Amino acid sequence: MTTSPAPPPPLVFAEWYEAEFPRVSRALMLAAGDPLLGEEAASEAFARALASWRTVSRMTSPGGWVYSVALNELRRTWRRARLERRYVARLRLTDVPEPAVPDDALWRAVAALAPRARTAVALRYVADLPEAEVAAAMNIARGTVASTLSTARKQLAVALGPVLNGDSR
Repeated sequence: MTTSPAPPPPLVFAEWYEAEFPRVSRALMLAAGDPLLGEEAASEAFARALASWRTVSRMTSPGGWVYSVALNELRRTWRRARLERRYVARLRLTDVPEPAVPDDALWRAVAALAPRARTAVALRYVADLPEAEVAAAMNIARGTVASTLSTARKQLAVALGPVLNGDSR
């Protein structure tokens, strides 16, 4: 009589959180262009993961799920901010200031990318997700991720060329 292999032990939330949160948080901070906003989105996603841990822990990619939830949270925040800016403009009050970006040439160059490119760069190179998981988290095709990353790398090379060549302009 053959026995089937035992299923893998269930993920323990605390261990998973400890291992994943720093990377997810960094990726979201970069994608958001605002460290506080990125960390808040990551924290919200992990809180939702904890609330649904029975289901999330059995998923093929709990990390991919948490990135998707965090990106959706960012999008909601951006939509809310856009509505607030319109409302403030209608009241003829001062504009809401843009979020602060870390004072480093690379991060300034990444922050200057379009939101989709910035998010793809953050998920691929900071979170170290494969293109397929980036595509799933962003809800776009894998080919779109590859194209977006290629364009972003070219834009970053142009933006960082003077810095890399020692020109401090």
